Amino acid sequence: MTPRSLFRALAVAELVTWTMLLVGMLLEYGAGLGDLPVRIGGSVHGFVFLAYLVVTTVVAVNQRWSFRTTLLGWASAIVPYTTLPFEIGVARRRMLDGPWRRSSSSGRPGPLDRLLFVVVAHPLAAALVGVVLVVLVFVVLLSVGPPVPSR
Repeated sequence: MTPRSLFRALAVAELVTWTMLLVGMLLEYGAGLGDLPVRIGGSVHGFVFLAYLVVTTVVAVNQRWSFRTTLLGWASAIVPYTTLPFEIGVARRRMLDGPWRRSSSSGRPGPLDRLLFVVVAHPLAAALVGVVLVVLVFVVLLSVGPPVPSR
């Protein structure tokens, strides 16, 4: 799997889960079906949202994106349906081209580069650690609960 294919898969997944969440909201508030549709759509969306942030970060380090581009990538997950346009934009600018980096071509690698090299050298272990971390963050966020609107 290339950086481009991984990033594209998560961008599409994020878009699909936004749809699930919005349909869940429509079913709850429009059709009066209770909160189960939002719980399901929201949970799936929340998990994929966190996974997208992780993948965006890994791809950004690999592709040597600027902090601004990385920030835009993260922000695209917050605004509904913008992960795919962001992915198309960076792909058109050839910012997703190439394989995973396994070493530094410019002298001494920084700490993020060294972490990336470990991730690339051990993709299954890294994916497992990534999923576990996303699950832990997800569980913590679920235990905190949704934000309460101020009245």
